[in-house]
Amino acid sequence: MEVSGSFPRVLALFATCLVWKQAAGFTASGPIKAFATFYGESDASGTMGGACGYGNLYSTGYGTSTAALSTVLFNDGASCGQCYRITCDYQADPRFCIRGTSVTITATNLCPPNYALPNDAGGWCNPPRQHFDMSEPAWLKIGIYRGGIVPVIYQRVPCVKQGGVRFTINGRDYFELVLISNVGGCGSVQSVSVKGSRTGWMAMSRNWGANWQSNAYLNGQSLSFQVTASDGQTKTFLDVAPANWGFGQTFATSQQFS
Repeated sequence: MEVSGSFPRVLALFATCLVWKQAAGFTASGPIKAFATFYGESDASGTMGGACGYGNLYSTGYGTSTAALSTVLFNDGASCGQCYRITCDYQADPRFCIRGTSVTITATNLCPPNYALPNDAGGWCNPPRQHFDMSEPAWLKIGIYRGGIVPVIYQRVPCVKQGGVRFTINGRDYFELVLISNVGGCGSVQSVSVKGSRTGWMAMSRNWGANWQSNAYLNGQSLSFQVTASDGQTKTFLDVAPANWGFGQTFATSQQFS
């Protein structure tokens, strides 16, 4: 009787552990087929900047393992910061795929559509295509240079970052434009709120890419941020910037998404 009576409790505990495990961090997606090209020269210098707004990808920690996403994948900037494991589909193209290799990239740019060309002949990033225009160094880990374009299989995977989330404050009085970078876990941000030391919490709006804006006057106040990642995880970053912060400054935190 004790064994049978404890069995439901064991099941309940097991279910609780499963729920906790799922909530504890972002998990990889299933494999999806797409295509990939490359850009940005052999040192990836041509990938700097980009539609996510991360600027110098070397100094901001993204390096050369990056890609521009097609219109559908980019999702108006909502996918900025997401990480993808990309494998060349050797079965589909044994001539130009490197067998048994993969590379993990971060989404840092938009591959714009080219409606003057057909989707299968130059308009690689036209809707509804799922396409990665990768940095050349990243692409060469999975493909042969002269191939130019290869079929790939990708998975969205957790982003592993060094250090905590970073906030860069740009803009001017009554227009704070905050770049949120180095986001781990799911990598992308769904919503942001800001709080000055003399205000309550105020919702920010996505301006472009990974840049979020506030139209409040926050000069002379320490700033806190509440960030919700695209998988629903929410973290509160208290007193990120001191009261004497200035436009153009970046503030690193010790907190990170999982």
